[in-house]
Amino acid sequence: MSVTNDKLIRVQGLKKYYNKGRIKALDGVTVDIDRGDVMVVIGPSGGGKSTFLRSLNLLETPTEGQIIFEGVDITQKKDANGKKLDIDLHRQKMGMVFQHFNLFPHMTILENMTLAPVKVKGVPQAEAEKKALELLSRVGLADRADAYPIQLSGGQKQRVAIVRALAMEPDVMLFDEPTSALDPEMVGEVLDVMRELAKSGMTMVVVTHEMGFAREVGNRVLFMAEGKLVEEGTPDAIFNHPQSPRLQDFLSKVLI
Repeated sequence: MSVTNDKLIRVQGLKKYYNKGRIKALDGVTVDIDRGDVMVVIGPSGGGKSTFLRSLNLLETPTEGQIIFEGVDITQKKDANGKKLDIDLHRQKMGMVFQHFNLFPHMTILENMTLAPVKVKGVPQAEAEKKALELLSRVGLADRADAYPIQLSGGQKQRVAIVRALAMEPDVMLFDEPTSALDPEMVGEVLDVMRELAKSGMTMVVVTHEMGFAREVGNRVLFMAEGKLVEEGTPDAIFNHPQSPRLQDFLSKVLI
């Protein structure tokens, strides 16, 4: 299936059921993600946000539906030519940042940064190190290249996790509640990096409870509850003119 140039990811009828269909983590989600979008996904805990995000690169295998990434339906086992679909090849183009940093504790920050570009993409070590140092400098951590993860604060580790994903030069960045495991005073430094990333034109899908970030940085906001995409729109439409009673109720509890 071909897509227009601005449609980076097309999600169609996405379902994820557990317990023989009794639990509907995703219940028919359809949405397009355009190049350059900063799409922020909000909603109550257990509403399907993280399952939706993790399905985009098949960390969660959908029960039904299609995920078409750069013109390829990655939910199919074979590509258009009948060859086995190499999902890892597509995942290389999707940077992923989790709640927890997942840095290798026995490696320095620089080694953590260069491992995937060298091993997966075949980038020469010197080139990978040069790129890594440039990215670390971008987030104010160039002086920590030789440190180990245990020597960094939570905010610093998450900034490293972000630029480690960027080192693979992805086409989209997926963030699964990247600040939820941080102490409150460290949240701002991570959100600042994400703001700069958004300004640079990176396509981003962000699951977050940070409503201020969603309102300020996102150009599209999705509200999910009970596995369904209940409402979507601009930050102004979602936060100032919510239509559905479920969204109105949610905002009344989170916007104080």
